[in-house]
Amino acid sequence: MAGTLNDTPGSNRLHIGVFGKTNSGKSSFINAFTHQEVSIVADIAGTTTDPVYKPMEISPLGPCVIIDTAGFDDTSELGERRVEKTKLAAEKADIAVIVVSQPDNEWDITEELKWYQFLKEKNTPVLFLVGKSDIDPHTEELISYIKEKTGKKALAISAETGAGIDAVREELARLVPENFGERKITGELVTEEDLVLLVMPQDIQAPKGRLILPQVQTLRELLDKKCLVMSVTTDKLVPALAALKEPPKLIITDSQVFGYVYEHKPKESMLTSFSVLFAAYKGDLPYYVEGAKMLDSLTNESHVLIAECCSHAPLQEDIGRVKIPRMLKKRAGEGLTVDIVSGTDFPEDLSDYDLVIQCGACMFNRKYVLSRIDRAKKQQVPMTNYGVTIAHLTGILDKISM
Repeated sequence: MAGTLNDTPGSNRLHIGVFGKTNSGKSSFINAFTHQEVSIVADIAGTTTDPVYKPMEISPLGPCVIIDTAGFDDTSELGERRVEKTKLAAEKADIAVIVVSQPDNEWDITEELKWYQFLKEKNTPVLFLVGKSDIDPHTEELISYIKEKTGKKALAISAETGAGIDAVREELARLVPENFGERKITGELVTEEDLVLLVMPQDIQAPKGRLILPQVQTLRELLDKKCLVMSVTTDKLVPALAALKEPPKLIITDSQVFGYVYEHKPKESMLTSFSVLFAAYKGDLPYYVEGAKMLDSLTNESHVLIAECCSHAPLQEDIGRVKIPRMLKKRAGEGLTVDIVSGTDFPEDLSDYDLVIQCGACMFNRKYVLSRIDRAKKQQVPMTNYGVTIAHLTGILDKISM
């Protein structure tokens, strides 16, 4: 069924990743947990190939995305690629569930413990489940061993009988990261009855008949805050300001018209952009601002990576593929090398780059964006985002409200 305007965007939902070996009972657990046939269940190893992302409402957790992943011991012809996608799913998970079950064999959870360490390094809360407890003679032994190795109390479950499923719900609710879902796009910039002006160019990049996701989410939040909201296209900015009795408390613009809006805004009004707001909402704004300093050091020999979240066909005057590279080369020289990746195609090795420029990341959840930032930090590669980049290159970054 198609989503509606009342649906919580997938990027804002709690992501619960379910991991384990092939045929460990991951899919059976998910179906029992959600009371839906979310995943195909079969005795054939490798039934789940690519991760399956299923948005749903789960009490008492609220809006979630359940991620069913391929077995991390997949040794099939495509196994290595499947495991890489499982690793990507792990980077998106706000909570991880590791299902352990080996009723017919002498048990060995070496792989599960390796993945536990990987998730622990990502600061991801982990819940161990010992599945098939109705037929697994090793259940209590496994629970004790997991406790010994990790300090974690594993839960015994049976997807067949439903035993332990309610306890899983309670434990997952306890593991929800503190303040999850409480972050605000506009932070503390505005409150009830503040006047906010949104400047939204409806150019070739704007989808016909609708607004882009950051605009929709920001507008909805402002309405929830009981702000007074006015929306205009760039060419109507000056008439709109003239029609107002008082200057707006805050102007939120598309980053690509930062310079024009700053030039025409009232002195009293704060100014920011959708991309800058999302830099704080989804990422690490202070780190992005620090990374923007690298823009002044770029030369003809520099190498920059631009990372988009959306996988779309290139558009004329595309902000990430055309406008920002043009601005960079105007500053650093035409010899500057710019690589562009989209979707989840983000390199593991960033050492060849002098700077990474990330989009607003409205399509990704915050956990995944922070995993990219963590990768850049560990490799000591400066990182910033579209809005911060344009504000810096326009010379107004210190004038932007954050």
